[in-house]
Amino acid sequence: MFNNKFRYPYVMLNDDHFTDEFKSNIKKIVSTDIKFGKLTNTEFGIPSHIDMTKVQNNINILKSQNIIYGDSIPYRKMCRFFSGYFFRHPLVLKYRYYWRIEPGVKFLCKINYDPFEFLRNNEKEYGFVITIKEYMETIPSLYKETLNFIINNKKLVGNPKINNFILNKDYTYNGCHFWSNFEIASFDFFRSDVYLDYFKYLDMSGGFFYERWGDAPVHTLAASLFLEKKLIHFFDDIGYEHPPYSHCPSSPSRLVDCECRPKDSVDFMEISCLKQWLSDVLEST
Repeated sequence: MFNNKFRYPYVMLNDDHFTDEFKSNIKKIVSTDIKFGKLTNTEFGIPSHIDMTKVQNNINILKSQNIIYGDSIPYRKMCRFFSGYFFRHPLVLKYRYYWRIEPGVKFLCKINYDPFEFLRNNEKEYGFVITIKEYMETIPSLYKETLNFIINNKKLVGNPKINNFILNKDYTYNGCHFWSNFEIASFDFFRSDVYLDYFKYLDMSGGFFYERWGDAPVHTLAASLFLEKKLIHFFDDIGYEHPPYSHCPSSPSRLVDCECRPKDSVDFMEISCLKQWLSDVLEST
C-alpha cells in the first residue's frame, strides 16, 4: 500500500459529527495520523441569497430529465463545498498539497513513488487521472458566468490561458472536465486571490443551486483559464476506479503492477476528453 511507505496523514470531513464507533473503526484500519472534522453551515449550507422556489423549479426540470443527482440538495451543497471551501478548512490549512479520496474508489496499480514529491519537483499545480464530459443540462450558464467574471476582473485575471481542450472547434464550451473525485494538487492554487474571487462570483450567481454545477467543471475551468498548461499533469501511470468509470495506464510496462485492462478505461469511451487534452498539450509543445 502506498501510504504504508510514505506515511501521510488523513483528514476526514463530514457535514455531521462522526460517531466514536466510526472513528475507532477507521483508526484500526489507518496506520498513520488521521483527523476528523465537522463542516459548518457556511461550508456546507445554502447561502441566504438563494431563492428556494427557483431551486425547486430547477430540481423538477432535471428530475424529469433523469439527470443524476438532479433532485439532490445535499449533492449541490457538496459541490459548492468542494468548489469553495475544502481548501479553507482549519484542519488542512497547514498543508500545501492534497490527494482527494472518496468512499468506494479503487486504486488499480501499485504506486511506488510519491506523487506529492513529483508535483513539487516538477513544479506542477494540479494532477488528474480521468477527464470526461459533463452533463450540459447541469451547467447551462457556467461558462457564460465564467466569461463574465473574466471580463469584469481583467486586472486580476490578466490574460486567461484557455486550454483548448474545454472548447469545441467553434469555440463554444464542450463541458470537458477533470474528474475531481481524484485530484492530487496544490492548495496554493485554490487559495489564490483569482480563484477565491472566481468562486465568490460563481457563488453569488446561485448556479450551484439554481442549476447543478459540479465542482469538477468549476475546478477545470479555473485551472484551464488561470494556470499554464505545463502546471497541469495527467497521472497516466495511476490506475483508478470510481464507478462507473476507470482508468488503466496506457504503458504496457506499467501493467505488471496493475489489476486492470487498458481497453476497459473510460479513455476509449465517447464521453472521454483525453484525446482533446493530449492534442492540446501536443499543440503547445
